[in-house]
Amino acid sequence: MSEVLRLDSANQLLKENFLRWQCRTRQITVREHEGKPGDAMLPAVYLPDSTEAMGHIITVLCKLPAHSIVPELKHMVKRTHDPAKRRKEAVTLFSETYYQKALEFSDVLTSTFAPESEGARTLLQARRCRLEFSAFSQKYELDCKVWRLSQHNPLWQATYWHNMLFNPALPPDTIILGFEPDWAQCQADPSPF
Repeated sequence: MSEVLRLDSANQLLKENFLRWQCRTRQITVREHEGKPGDAMLPAVYLPDSTEAMGHIITVLCKLPAHSIVPELKHMVKRTHDPAKRRKEAVTLFSETYYQKALEFSDVLTSTFAPESEGARTLLQARRCRLEFSAFSQKYELDCKVWRLSQHNPLWQATYWHNMLFNPALPPDTIILGFEPDWAQCQADPSPF
């Protein structure tokens, strides 16, 4: 019988609060800024034992495979070659019901990088990083495992098609990294406890 690892209640609460905060702030940002990424989507990235940020990345919050809408995203992208029309449809989708149920989302954040990205290479070599989010009077520091997603991974698919709605020039060999929080090493300010 396989062993299932479960988060303790404090770590589970932290994870759920982060997902709710991400959904709420992303929906607000999409509504108010027409899809332009806001602070809650742009964490500072720190390598292990570093006090200076490498920079900021744009993160995508993907639905769990059971709640995926990748076929719908693909359809929206392929239905028109007009980038303005795609963006308008994406803003409508993401500002209405998409972010309503936080527990339908994976806690693994994703981010796209150019095919020859030095930043992606550095993160993959480090295998871990800290993402620091700060927006709407809330901060989260997430200690994350970093890995490169394969094109067959549902999170890669969700990230790629999500980003194609906003960036029709996204190369097909885009690097997509996953950032998986170790909730026992993460912090929030203010804390949910």
